[in-house]
Amino acid sequence: MPVLGRDVTVPLVTGGEVTYAALDYAASAPALQRVWDDVAAYAPYYGSVHRGAGYLSQLSTDLFENARRTVAEFLGCREDDQLVFTRSTTDSLNLLAAALPADCQVFVFETEHHASLLPWKNARVTYLDAPRTPQQAADTLERALAARDPYGPALVCVTGASNVTGELWPVRELAEVAHAHGARIVLDAAQLAPHHPVSLRDLDVDWVAFSGHKLYAPFGSGVLAGRADWLRAAEPYLAGGGASRRVTRREDGGVDVEWHETAARHEAGSPNVIGAYAIASACKALTEAGFDTLVAREQQLIRTVREGLADVPEVRVLSLFGDDAPRVGVISFVVEGWNSSHFAAALSAEYGIGVRDGLFCAHPLVRTLLGGDPQTQGECGSPEAAPGEKSLNAIRVSFGAGTPDEHVARFVGAVRELVAEGAKWSYRTEDGRCVPAV
Repeated sequence: MPVLGRDVTVPLVTGGEVTYAALDYAASAPALQRVWDDVAAYAPYYGSVHRGAGYLSQLSTDLFENARRTVAEFLGCREDDQLVFTRSTTDSLNLLAAALPADCQVFVFETEHHASLLPWKNARVTYLDAPRTPQQAADTLERALAARDPYGPALVCVTGASNVTGELWPVRELAEVAHAHGARIVLDAAQLAPHHPVSLRDLDVDWVAFSGHKLYAPFGSGVLAGRADWLRAAEPYLAGGGASRRVTRREDGGVDVEWHETAARHEAGSPNVIGAYAIASACKALTEAGFDTLVAREQQLIRTVREGLADVPEVRVLSLFGDDAPRVGVISFVVEGWNSSHFAAALSAEYGIGVRDGLFCAHPLVRTLLGGDPQTQGECGSPEAAPGEKSLNAIRVSFGAGTPDEHVARFVGAVRELVAEGAKWSYRTEDGRCVPAV
């Protein structure tokens, strides 16, 4: 599937240029060419939604609401589910956190991305230790829910695919455990939705959250979809126009507000119409391409990377569930004798390969996988360690529907060459990052 930037060339510190190999899909996937073309075709007709009687406003409103229906179909939403457009997965989960009933108990594994680990500050939170098998995940949740206060509301938050290891989580089994104990479950599908079908109905989850920028759609939009009752009962996530149905002055000088009960309740202000349309376009493109075909090709790329890394004894791939666990195109690893920031910098500067290094906004998980203290403080990025110094961080390579075979082959060859021969250039630490010395 063609993506933007596939022909971009970048300079190499050793001289010359090379086509950029974008292997950081887990952070932000490049936009599909089709998505960009759809947005460009709509752009001249852009107008404010739900507000105007003019043709462009009405056209934009129809496009916005049709996008909602398209995404709802893509997610297998049930008839009474509600779909709210947000800014991102982080925004979606913070919205849900703000809508939790009073005295709600939240259960979340330490393996979560910070977007799903941290929003629950107003709830009673139980953090669960990292499981080492899918069955252990279900058993751990079973014990935790069995010991909870049975009289209050409860929510389980779980990822669909790890943003660190790429491993698939047993979502359906965890949903069964949650519901057996009267708890609800929200799925962080940020890393799952770009690679596999996600259906609220089939997975039997109560909510799903994901981001457009990981689903080959730019413009900073996200989705929270699922059960409407908690969302309708909660105060609006943002107060303002669009969320309010009627506002009147009282005799005492105050203001009375009647809020919408639809998704508009949590979509105050002028929504990101282009972002919503881009997500809908990406959903259509992925559906029409067929996930069976996309998954089969991605599995080939995964095998190429994993087999290539396995041939380098100095490389250790990080995993919770083991080598045979099903996974998406996200692989993290460390290289013996290398600072991870130094290795990633050399891949970029000397080979034109973009990967990520650090803790991937999943600090407890990465530190657990690396054998460090999961409680240790750390920044979202590389620690301040000079080339060659030991650091408690890792390197992540990630790819998807738009990744050419050549990019993966170049990455594997670059890893082998760097480990065998070392970097060709000198590097230094600048503002906590390893950069080529000039």
